[in-house]
Amino acid sequence: MVIGSLINNLVGYEAKRKRLLKRASEGPLRDFLSVPFPSLDTPISKVSILAVDFETTGLDAKADKLLSVGFVMIENEQIKLSSCYHQIINTKAKLEESNVIIHQITDAQKEQGLPLHVVVEQLLKALAGKVMLVHFARIERQFLQQACLELYGLVPDFPIIDTLVIAKRQLDQRDVAYDPSELRLSNLRHKYQLPAHHGHNALNDAIATAELLLAQINNKPKTDKIQLRDLIL
Repeated sequence: MVIGSLINNLVGYEAKRKRLLKRASEGPLRDFLSVPFPSLDTPISKVSILAVDFETTGLDAKADKLLSVGFVMIENEQIKLSSCYHQIINTKAKLEESNVIIHQITDAQKEQGLPLHVVVEQLLKALAGKVMLVHFARIERQFLQQACLELYGLVPDFPIIDTLVIAKRQLDQRDVAYDPSELRLSNLRHKYQLPAHHGHNALNDAIATAELLLAQINNKPKTDKIQLRDLIL
């Protein structure tokens, strides 16, 4: 049943991509939709992956705003640090004190950031033909879809690998109770003996998520046989 669901998911992604491509106007979203998604049977070592993280003013994609975007590419199970990208977004929303404390992004820094449409265009260009990697997919999926709706009038789907879901599946298989805090990025990294990282920075968290995925993959038996179908949401 799980494999069937995953197959339906990617078939659904491709079908929706083709449908939206016919409706999309010339521009960044159409360029993104013009590139097919990877096949489910692609070995994970051959899948182009983009680890992505957003910092936001809150958790509601409709009411809150994107503050910054960070991403880094994984190719052939290697993190390509030369592909690192980090950008603060010049949102019109005035930052609350809690935002500044958590994300260390001030109003002055925000005002020097790039407009949302520029940052989303750069992200879509980097994502074309790749699978997005995140930790806790709801934030990145909903905020990126909301940004596309506002900028282009369309809501695309994005094939996603979620390191939190990978960890949850493993814990659920044990059929014993566990503390949900075990699924936090920092705690999972500690489990795999990865070094502590400075969180609440979009690029730092994207790199941290990329490192966690590689640790999760290499901890599985028969690593060379892991396919995209085994990890995709």
